[in-house]
Amino acid sequence: MKLQNARVLLTGASGGIGAAMDQALRQAGAQVLGVSRAQQTSASGRHWVRADLNDPRDIAHVAESCAMLDINVVVHAAGEAGFGTLHNLDAAQMQQVLQTNLLAPMLLTQALLPHMQRQSQAQIVFVGSALGAIGLPGFSLYGASKAGVHRFAEALRRELSDTPILVQLLAPRSTRTAFNTGEAEAYNRATGTASDSPETVAQALVNLIRDEAAERYIGWPERLAARLNGAVGPLLDGSFDKHRRHLNQTQAQTIQGATS
Repeated sequence: MKLQNARVLLTGASGGIGAAMDQALRQAGAQVLGVSRAQQTSASGRHWVRADLNDPRDIAHVAESCAMLDINVVVHAAGEAGFGTLHNLDAAQMQQVLQTNLLAPMLLTQALLPHMQRQSQAQIVFVGSALGAIGLPGFSLYGASKAGVHRFAEALRRELSDTPILVQLLAPRSTRTAFNTGEAEAYNRATGTASDSPETVAQALVNLIRDEAAERYIGWPERLAARLNGAVGPLLDGSFDKHRRHLNQTQAQTIQGATS
């Protein structure tokens, strides 16, 4: 789709990646309706709706706003971080991450389908993660939520293949934003994990909408690793020993500090 013809609903629009996506989309000529939990100020080519997508009433409100602005592109970029060993994750955090990252975009998509199917051309982009295709120590919760997004997008793409709606997946690797906790940043440094700027991810989104590809992974060797993991996953288990060791050392230091 030409960005000049795009009227985009962008969730998570006030966050690090979301803010960069908002700017990149508008610079490319798109109109943007941003969704944020906090009230934002409208600007040229952009509108805002305040909503918590974990609230069914707010999902209905966003769907109504999309119909009013005749939205033809949806970008699911809202997300919740979830770093840490399973032992250190509490039930409330686990429910929040799965609700925000997986169930909320599923329910919002369902609410938007009647409107999107009336468009002559429409696109739904799910922002997943390389961790949705590669099980990484320390990201069991977050990776599970994004793996669900990947499979949902894939199934929905096939389910809607005879409609005007194209379903796409954008899978970034680690990105340099405040989304990452200090512990996650330390983990990335200790394990040599590469990362991208939010502007890099935003430009990848613009390109994905333009060229209408089904899926796109960002970064090398993550693109290769995602393919290999899908084919020979158990054979790669030893590649993540350094990640496991870092988690174990960090946890041991935390326990020692708490008891000293």
